[in-house]
Amino acid sequence: MKKTVLTFGAISGVVLSAMMLATVPFMDSIGFERGAIIGYTSMILAFLLIYFGVRSYRDNVAGGTVGFGRAFSVGALIACLASLFYVATWQVIYFKFTPDFLSKYQAYALEKAQASGDSDEAIARKKADMDAFAVRYRNPAFNAAVTFMEPLPVALVVALVSAGVLSRRRKDPERRAFDRAPNPAQPPG
Repeated sequence: MKKTVLTFGAISGVVLSAMMLATVPFMDSIGFERGAIIGYTSMILAFLLIYFGVRSYRDNVAGGTVGFGRAFSVGALIACLASLFYVATWQVIYFKFTPDFLSKYQAYALEKAQASGDSDEAIARKKADMDAFAVRYRNPAFNAAVTFMEPLPVALVVALVSAGVLSRRRKDPERRAFDRAPNPAQPPG
């Protein structure tokens, strides 16, 4: 299981990291809304490797059958490893290359709130909340935790679906014959 998880988790993580590295430098021209669409689309594409990882585990390690729990475990581990790649890449990008990312996002969010007609009080509360978040976000541990929670729910949904689609139990021919045989303790009919 370890080899499957490491292989597919690393490939998925590299895809996530490559897409982030390709898009973040152009965030000013892409915009935050399109950036989110591109980001989550690339996550889904990268997390398709969870399906192939679980299938590889089922076919090559588990002898062609795997239960739902084991299939989900393999998928969840691949998801966690890929998400760790995502976090590591974001930590480097954020702290080394784009430390002003959050202030740009705050300006965008406040501008959007103002354009949608929010009251001055609501905008002031939102700004205060965002300022408090920005202070916490400078802490690398908090930053990593928040960033880890960004791709993980998407990945776990893919792992759940993959486990549901790919899990299958071995059919024991003796067990099936036993189930069909009449019970001698019960009278027929």
